[in-house]
Amino acid sequence: MGLLDDDNEYVEAIKEASFEGHAGYLRALFATLLLSNTLSRPEFVWENTWKYLADDILYRRKKETNIQGLLLPEHQIKNLTLLEIEKYLLSNGSSLRGFNTMPFPDDDSLRDATNHEQRSVFDEIMSAVASRKGGLFFVYGYGGTGKTFLWKTLSSAVRCRGEIVLNVASSGIASLLLSRGRTAHSRFHIPINLTEDSMCHIKPNSDITKLLKETQLIIWDEAPMVHKHAFEALDRTMSDVFSDGRSIRSDVPFGGKVFVFGGDFRQILPVIPNGTRQQIVCASLSSSYIWSKCKLLRLTKNMRLTIGAESSDMESIREFAKWLLDIGEGKLGDDNDGEAIIQIPDDLLITDNSDPIQSLINFVYPSIMEQFRNPGDAKEYLSSDSICQTEQMLDSFQEGLYSTENLNALKISGLPNHRLVLKVGVPVMLLRNIDQQKGLCNGTRLRITFLGKRVIEAEVISGGNIGTRVFIPRLNMIPSDKKIPFEFQRRQFPLSVCFAMTINKSQGQSLSKVGLYLKDPVFTHGQLYVALSRVKTREGVKILIFDAEGKPTNKTSNVVYKEVFGSL
Repeated sequence: MGLLDDDNEYVEAIKEASFEGHAGYLRALFATLLLSNTLSRPEFVWENTWKYLADDILYRRKKETNIQGLLLPEHQIKNLTLLEIEKYLLSNGSSLRGFNTMPFPDDDSLRDATNHEQRSVFDEIMSAVASRKGGLFFVYGYGGTGKTFLWKTLSSAVRCRGEIVLNVASSGIASLLLSRGRTAHSRFHIPINLTEDSMCHIKPNSDITKLLKETQLIIWDEAPMVHKHAFEALDRTMSDVFSDGRSIRSDVPFGGKVFVFGGDFRQILPVIPNGTRQQIVCASLSSSYIWSKCKLLRLTKNMRLTIGAESSDMESIREFAKWLLDIGEGKLGDDNDGEAIIQIPDDLLITDNSDPIQSLINFVYPSIMEQFRNPGDAKEYLSSDSICQTEQMLDSFQEGLYSTENLNALKISGLPNHRLVLKVGVPVMLLRNIDQQKGLCNGTRLRITFLGKRVIEAEVISGGNIGTRVFIPRLNMIPSDKKIPFEFQRRQFPLSVCFAMTINKSQGQSLSKVGLYLKDPVFTHGQLYVALSRVKTREGVKILIFDAEGKPTNKTSNVVYKEVFGSL
């Protein structure tokens, strides 16, 4: 039932998965268990499952390399041939022809794939890379202005010279859009609980230090989402590990590397639990000492909405894009001093007053809901909850307070519930970073294809790895919520049923349809803008708003802290 904390469960999970997938899937499953620090006796699990993991070993060519550690992925990609880089860039509408003098082409066939803003930004960043004198940039542009295209082109252009680029993002979902992307916290070993004096967990002679020293360009996408202490911790750490006993000028950030931030301050700022407006604004990158050293580069042309659109639709597309920007910048409604009431156009509202919630569901899932109404064939999975061994000895009163029953009853954001009920075909969301190369990160959406007793098989339905089959085991998870006065761990499948998601979780995702359910109004900067800007067409959005009396309405609040734009 999942209630026991025992490695025999994982032995049985691998055996169970062997009936559904080949050995390659099983090795990935075993690697997931190792990397998640879930196994208490990994050698025991290995001894009892290696025959299943090596079942196809005679039919595979074994590739070996002398490169070890963190240097392997980026050094491998350095060896891409010029022809491979050229092929990649052509597939994205760019070219390496005349690279030294004309990185972006002027011929008519490719002119729509780029614009002068992108070219100017590209030239300036590449000039900084070539000078070897460092540089700090912030590329500011809303969704659809081509930031991701720019990141991929910059990465390919630097790598074709045999040099290293590190692509990171503030969230796992955003990192999937980048070439060999990683989350910033995992790449730079940034602490989860940050203070103004924090340092990254990087030692001077470690592999990550060697990688950083060889790196010529670092790109950090969706930067405004992260607390300023994360950037400051990395700045202090890189200056420290690059010093080698030498003094590095304090006005040279990040050890003299070329660093490029990207993002949109119209979107959600760093999350501060129970934080005030002032605390949230003060936590943003624009409030850090690092911001004064950034050179601001702007992208303003919305290419996502215009490329491929019919000329007859251009006017309505421009109107929709302008309406979204006005929401993001707090220009609608009354004088917005943090919060304003705005009126939503009638064509975006759910108008069925008899059963508005069902109408919203039918808009998003027109044909999928019926198969899940029947409770038959559902499986229940229970977690194993326990106080962490790091906790001090508890007295009898505390043992009763932190009993298994009380731990089971806890429902914490980002942690799966003690009782998880699933059916084949149900959409779910992954709640942990498991394997970013396969697109398995916090926020990835999947569809259940097999429900075993100890392992679940699912198919990726979002991001760039759609269709990939994966096995998901139970994992040990410790919540990082500071409001919990003790540490406990929950062993459960890191999944949550995902017919709906919070606005914050949707940031960084692109969706074909969005049904926005506002039983209560938004409460912090950028939430309404993020929710409405997940789709690129007006027809892809429907909104259901309730007033204080529980009746549908066409008015809602929009929260925008305009002071965050003051230094832009």
